[in-house]
Amino acid sequence: MSPRFDKDYVLKTVEERDVKFIRFWFTDVLGVLKSFAVTDSELEGAFEEGMGFDGSSIDGFTRIQESDMVAYPDASTFQTLPWRPEEQGVGRMFTDIQRPNGEPFEGDPRYALKRMLKKAADMGYTMYVGPELEFFYFADDESTEIIDKGGYFDLTPLDIASDLRRDTVLTLEKMGIPVEYSHHEVAPSQHEIDLRYQEALTMADAVMTYRLVVKEVAMANGVYATFMPKPIAGINGSGMHVHQSLFNKDGNAFFDASMPGNLSQICRWYIAGLLKYAPEFCAVTNPLVNSYKRLIPGYEAPVYVSWAQANRSAMVRVPLYKPGKEAATRIELRNPDPSCNPYLAFAVMLGAGLKGIEEQLELMPEATNDIFEMTEAELQEAGIRTLPKNLGDAIDLFQQSETMKEILGEHIHTFYSENKKAEWMDYIKYVSQWEIDRYLSVI
Repeated sequence: MSPRFDKDYVLKTVEERDVKFIRFWFTDVLGVLKSFAVTDSELEGAFEEGMGFDGSSIDGFTRIQESDMVAYPDASTFQTLPWRPEEQGVGRMFTDIQRPNGEPFEGDPRYALKRMLKKAADMGYTMYVGPELEFFYFADDESTEIIDKGGYFDLTPLDIASDLRRDTVLTLEKMGIPVEYSHHEVAPSQHEIDLRYQEALTMADAVMTYRLVVKEVAMANGVYATFMPKPIAGINGSGMHVHQSLFNKDGNAFFDASMPGNLSQICRWYIAGLLKYAPEFCAVTNPLVNSYKRLIPGYEAPVYVSWAQANRSAMVRVPLYKPGKEAATRIELRNPDPSCNPYLAFAVMLGAGLKGIEEQLELMPEATNDIFEMTEAELQEAGIRTLPKNLGDAIDLFQQSETMKEILGEHIHTFYSENKKAEWMDYIKYVSQWEIDRYLSVI
């Protein structure tokens, strides 16, 4: 677990380590990292009174006539930025956004996740997650020129990609973010660094940090890193598989040695909730037009709403149980991609799972064969639905979902729906080169 700091520790560390600037971090509703800096002399006052800013300039926050927002730093998230100079260095803290009257701002994605975690806590649970984020390295941000030709788990001679992964892992660990694995992924120039299981809010902060660190290390080495889900046609896209479990006062609530597969009834209800609501939250876990270029059969990305133990063609996979490792019992949701807002993504996953528990939803039969090889008739007979085929379908399901409105709050639900619908309309009005090549000379 990463260390937890308090205000006094931060103030003392800033003084002793010659930290001159402290960046206050938060995200807009779409998951774009926002930042402004305060000087060391302003930090104590910021802890007490927050720092005001204009919320009307932030996507999904407020209108111009109600624009005043206040950012309160979360001392437990303090870290110095290793890529900045040590002398008169730079630190960072994530912030919680409030209105001037002291009420939490309902458009703050971090607050949306906190609300769901509070609901889980009231039910006796704590959510832990372990995401696996994939990404590509390219020569620059203008093209998709690859920098290596490795494949899955390839051990290649020392090259820039190996050094990039190493430098990224070391930087993350300097910032208190423990890493579990790093390796080359299936596609050329595609890589993965997996973060060690943590409580969901800490992990959402870590994911935002991770994405920035990957890009900063790449830029320092003269290349470009992207979390775009499907930058190259014809090869695997990048996912963000999310391992998750609930713990209660007795330990891992997903483990029960008396149940088939050692999966507790709580776990089965939770999975059933994910399966029921996945089409409705897909617009959050897979938020881009490009996300749905990854969610097609043939490239290992799940498109069918199903679950299985070990079977990697299912949307929800249950890793095989290891005797003596009850605490590691977990499920893996495989459809999300790394372009999502992690605060909202974890919130909708948890919200859907808790709904499953509340409603005691019956879990559909396990998918025991390769779902990608099943015919439409076989899928229908098995009761297996598909995820939305494009952002337009996904946002329609999301917008109509009272459950998503309840989980995220009306403010975020409304803005997100409107923004993504506009993105989809922009896309369908665009005439692509594929259409020109296919139709112009023959019609």
